[in-house]
Amino acid sequence: MSGNPKHIDGKAISEALIQDIARQTQEWVDRGGKRPHLGAVLVGNDGASETYVANKHRMCETVGFTSSLVRCTSTITEEQLLGKIKKLNQDPEVDGFIVQLPLPRHISELHVVESILPSKDVDGFHPSNIGRMALNLPAFLPATPFGIVKMLEHSGIATEGKHVVVVGRSHIVGSPVSILLARNSNPGNCTVTLCHSKTKNLETLCSTADILVAALGKPLLIGAQHVREGAVVIDVGIHRIPDATTPKGYRLCGDVDYEAVLPICSRITPVPGGVGPMTIVSLLANTLDAARGTFYPKR
Repeated sequence: MSGNPKHIDGKAISEALIQDIARQTQEWVDRGGKRPHLGAVLVGNDGASETYVANKHRMCETVGFTSSLVRCTSTITEEQLLGKIKKLNQDPEVDGFIVQLPLPRHISELHVVESILPSKDVDGFHPSNIGRMALNLPAFLPATPFGIVKMLEHSGIATEGKHVVVVGRSHIVGSPVSILLARNSNPGNCTVTLCHSKTKNLETLCSTADILVAALGKPLLIGAQHVREGAVVIDVGIHRIPDATTPKGYRLCGDVDYEAVLPICSRITPVPGGVGPMTIVSLLANTLDAARGTFYPKR
């Protein structure tokens, strides 16, 4: 799929942004600023989470950040986990940190997210940051929606006055990206329709979109019948589906049926190599802002 002129190349965009973050970090340190420190809390040994945290550590080294990891067993109690978060909140060396999701069922994700100081919430999930985002005030933005907006900007895709259909209303992707693209900003100023699993006439609504964001978490949900000729398609999903023709017995796909949609759309994010690389970049950008006290003054 590489080299297709219709592709929105998240890998290439992320590499350019990483270079810019590295430059800004060095300038900040040269002026006497503290080297940014990104922490992570990992509960259990979920394979996907392990990979994400390892990539985060590698990217921190690339841009000149310090990084640290707090490992916890899957049997940790909620009270014990909240205690570790409290220590990170109080640690002046840690500018921002994430608690890697998903968490074991006996731990409330809401309690965990609410326990993180908004000034260190570089995942952008705390109600304070979500509320500030909704009011178009400076805040840490959720990483994947932030990355999607950056992709549109760097790809030169016009958004003002466009109709955006977002499929999926999660607080991690769907709802925040609908808010960001509706804001009076650039990128932004879109008319946004937010769809979900209970939406009727999904095909009809999707086929009216200038920009279609697929973030429902269902493999190959979006087909040719959902896409208007010339639409821009942003595929947030990533799934493993069985494929006996491949050496591993599976292949990666998104929420969009790529082969069916490619001839119809004007631009599309491939899977992998589209939205995925932008998430860690956005996390790094938030961490640099945390270190500089951009949104919350340093104590």
